[in-house]
Amino acid sequence: MTNSIKNVVLVHGAFADGSGWKALYEVLSTKGYNVTIVQNPLTSLEDDVKATHLLLDKQDGPTVLVGHSWGGAVITEAGNHPKVASLVYVAAFQPDNGETALQWFQTAPPAPENGVLPLDEKGIVYYDKDRYHAGFCADISTEEAAFMYASQGSFYGQCFATPITEAAWRNKPSFAAIATEDKSIDPTIQRTMYKRSNTKTTDVKGSHVIFMSQPEAVAKVIQQASDVQAK
Repeated sequence: MTNSIKNVVLVHGAFADGSGWKALYEVLSTKGYNVTIVQNPLTSLEDDVKATHLLLDKQDGPTVLVGHSWGGAVITEAGNHPKVASLVYVAAFQPDNGETALQWFQTAPPAPENGVLPLDEKGIVYYDKDRYHAGFCADISTEEAAFMYASQGSFYGQCFATPITEAAWRNKPSFAAIATEDKSIDPTIQRTMYKRSNTKTTDVKGSHVIFMSQPEAVAKVIQQASDVQAK
């Protein structure tokens, strides 16, 4: 690890919380990384960026910032933090300046398994319970899926509709793991975003939660991002 960045900060997305990172945390920790997990409030883009910055402030040097799903929008904004050396998108949104995650979500028809529900009366978006396993995390066990559903945060819809003001991927090396069997963010959406930004991509066969079902493969992408020259 002497020539690599040792700090990794993980940012979860909607319909989940930080506990979903456990398998990837264990793989990365075994490889010698110092891993920190953000608990996003999911109340606004600004709030999620603030929560991410609080943990980035505590890092003792250059850091790889990793985001899953909605967390991709968060790291796109939060990645401007001076301690962030590189970005990793895990089946994640990657908007540009003035764009929203919702814009990208709407660029392809949703899969039949997709269970993202309309806003409720409080402005919160949930995932349909009956479609959660098939649509969100088909390649983990029924028991794990039930826990993920039970522990998800309350995702305020305004997050999805808030534009990025300064896209960090324009100035920092970016890497991505594309979930080839994703039923929540169509893989074609992922490929289009990452091609535009010249992000270095790796296909990982699995559902939207490849960080749970394929943690070794996702860890390899983070390893690539940790080998960039720290500034």
